[in-house]
Amino acid sequence: MLLDSAPMSLLAKPATTVEVQAIAQWATECLTYGWKIVIPEIVDYEVRRELLRAGRVSSVNRLDGLKARFDYLPLTTDAMHKAAELWAEMRQKGLATAPVENIDIDVILAAQALTCGVNLDDIVVATSNPRHLTRFVAADLWRNISPDDSADHDAANNP
Repeated sequence: MLLDSAPMSLLAKPATTVEVQAIAQWATECLTYGWKIVIPEIVDYEVRRELLRAGRVSSVNRLDGLKARFDYLPLTTDAMHKAAELWAEMRQKGLATAPVENIDIDVILAAQALTCGVNLDDIVVATSNPRHLTRFVAADLWRNISPDDSADHDAANNP
């Protein structure tokens, strides 16, 4: 299972809200049930840049700690080439996922998933907004991904 930016940013926050506590519990349960949780490098970039801009040093430290707890998927040239292809295809079809001047992190995240060497049936992106991602890969609201669902677990444990 790959994490998108919204769930990742929640996990980097202090556990002072019900939502942050809920996602922390969810992630712990996913790991307990044997899920592999993966941080795509583009997501780390998106979350980290905002935390740094806002001066949230403790959240940056928590983000670094998550990299020790979860797997990390670095950006590759293949992923960036695939992202460019996906971006162009969507534009040609009139299905842009972001403004033309935007780096379009959703497309890069999808490309990372598509080029990570795992069968597409074995990948799901945990997100807070699956609309753009589902054009390319399986994605669902993180709250909808049940840690103890063996069918989802088997299908998303390999990236």
